[in-house]
Order: sequence, then C-alpha cells, then structure tokens
Amino acid sequence: MSRVWRIAGINFDHMHMGDLLRMAHEHPHAEIVGICDEQPERMAWSVEQFQLPPERVFTDFRACLEAAAPDLVILCPATAQHADWTERIAPFGAHILVEKPFAANLRDADRMIRAVARAGRQLIINWPLRWVASHVTAKRMLEEGLIGELREVHYYDGNRGPLYHTADKIEREPGPEDKVASWWYRREHGGGSLLDYLGYGVTLGTWFHGGRQPIEVTTVVDQPAGLEVDEHSITVARYDCGLSKFETRWGTFTDPWTHQPQPKCGFVLRGADGTISSYDYEPVVRVQTRRHPEPTDHPVDALHPPFQNPVQYTLHCLAEGVPVGGPLSPATSRIGQQIVDAAVRSAGERRTVRLLA
Repeated sequence: MSRVWRIAGINFDHMHMGDLLRMAHEHPHAEIVGICDEQPERMAWSVEQFQLPPERVFTDFRACLEAAAPDLVILCPATAQHADWTERIAPFGAHILVEKPFAANLRDADRMIRAVARAGRQLIINWPLRWVASHVTAKRMLEEGLIGELREVHYYDGNRGPLYHTADKIEREPGPEDKVASWWYRREHGGGSLLDYLGYGVTLGTWFHGGRQPIEVTTVVDQPAGLEVDEHSITVARYDCGLSKFETRWGTFTDPWTHQPQPKCGFVLRGADGTISSYDYEPVVRVQTRRHPEPTDHPVDALHPPFQNPVQYTLHCLAEGVPVGGPLSPATSRIGQQIVDAAVRSAGERRTVRLLA
C-alpha cells in the first residue's frame, strides 16, 4: 500500500466511534483528517487520545467533508438515523464505513445501498464479532468441511447494557436517569437489545450458512416495566436444513470481554458430522466430530494484517480495488437485515412470519 488514506469520523452517537478511530490512528497508511459531531463534548476524548488539532474538529458535517476531503468516512449515528446520514454523506464522494447494526429496517438499508452506489463508492457495514479470532476459526473449519454441512446456528450474545461502557470498553456505572436520557432506550431511535445484537447473530449466521436464508422467523421479546424497548429477545429461524436460534441480552451477569457470563456469549454450530463451539474472545474453539466425538479444544487462529480489524480490511480492499466480502458486505448484511425485520414483525404481531424481499 503506497498511499495514505484520509479518514473522517462523523457522528458520535455510538461509542464504537472511539474504537474505530483508534484503528485508523494506528494504521500505518491512514490519517484522521477530521472528526465531526454537533455536540463538541462527545469528541473531547478522541481529540485528546489522537492529538487532533482544532482545525480537524468540526460541528458541521458539510464543513468537515469539504475541508478534510476524506477517502473514507466512519459513520456512527443512532440506528434509526443510519439511512439519513448515509444519504447526506454519500454525495461527497467518500467510501462509507457504518458501525453495526446495518439499519433500523430493510427499507433504510436499501436507501443506504442505493445512495452509495449512485456515488460509485463502497458501503461497508462493520460487525465487530467478525474480527473475533474464535469466530474466524470456526468459519475456516466450516469451509474445510470439518463438521459437514451446517444444520444449526445457536447464538447468545449481549452485555450488561450499552450504558455500562464507553469507547475502548472503559467501564462506567450508569444511574437510573441515564436510561431515560439515552437513545439506546428510545424506540424511535432504534434502541433495544434486539436491534443492537440480533444483527450480529443473523448476519454472521448468514455467513456461516453460506448465504442461505431462513424460510420463516418466530421472535419473542421481554417487556421491561417503564421501558419502551426490549432488553431480551429470542428468535427462532426455520431453514430448509433445520432450526437456528438467536438470543440477545442486555443484562448479562458480566461483560463477555471481561468474564464470560453464563450462558456464554458466542456461537455453537451443529453440522451433519460434528459441532463447533465458538465463544466470544476465548482462546480456543471446542470441536466434536464423528471420528472424535469427545470434545477437543483447538487454539484459535492468529489474525494478521490486514485481517485483524475493519479499518485494516477496508483499506486493503480499497487499495486492491475489490469489494468487501462476508458480513461486512451489503449483500450479506442485507440478508441479516431481512431476518431482523422479520423478527421485529414477529414480536410485534406475536406470530411466525416469512421474510420480505
């Protein structure tokens, strides 16, 4: 890679902006040329961490894009605003990396795809679990046929809640009033554990399933007193090969990046000839096969550049002139969004539904 890629971060609603900017800051061929948010105080941490001069800090996105002229924009608005912000940014000609989830609904996802396609640029949807070594290892084992054809994906994931940590997983202790003030707990902004975490499970599940789509979806959500969004959801997807289950939870006993809670966060894959358990951040995956039915631990693969994080991977694809693939691609993420939309309809209508085109 011979050039330096100009990167701007716009809208700091999602705390993962800090993590993504750190990846850009540490990349040898990237430069943070601008950051922008309407609330300057939300950028203070990044300004200090990445030593950004005042002329690279903006409160108006147009001024940021015109002055910084980025090659890639990292976008982290509230889920319900993903489509609006993508349509605002796309005409300026930058590639766009959107932090998960894809969108609030399939209609918005398609708006995003069209907006970036009109500009002739790439749309990338980052799912941080894609870069967890255990899940990368599980995918390799699947492709090598270790457990035969995949029949079931079992997913359980979440954390103590989105208000318990900030960028770089810095812990905080939220008060009761924080839920009232946070977009994470507002339906109109795309809050709730289902929209926060189901996209992870079904998008990586689609990756594991090789692009296969379910026939129908059944979802149940909790109804916490005093809240307008869920903190717990369970989705069962019926495929032509069997049933898969996807469970989301705000309120795990511990955060999986510090101590794995029980149930453990991650995936269990059942194939025709074996099983793989792939838990978040763990150093091994556990495998059963017909030849070796006793569970055996295998060390996870070591991840090397440019396949360690989304910024490395995106810049690699842009430099090579190839589209992003897997869960980060609009094609795979769109199937995930179809399943999420079906889950939302199923929970709301309290019945089993089919995917919409």
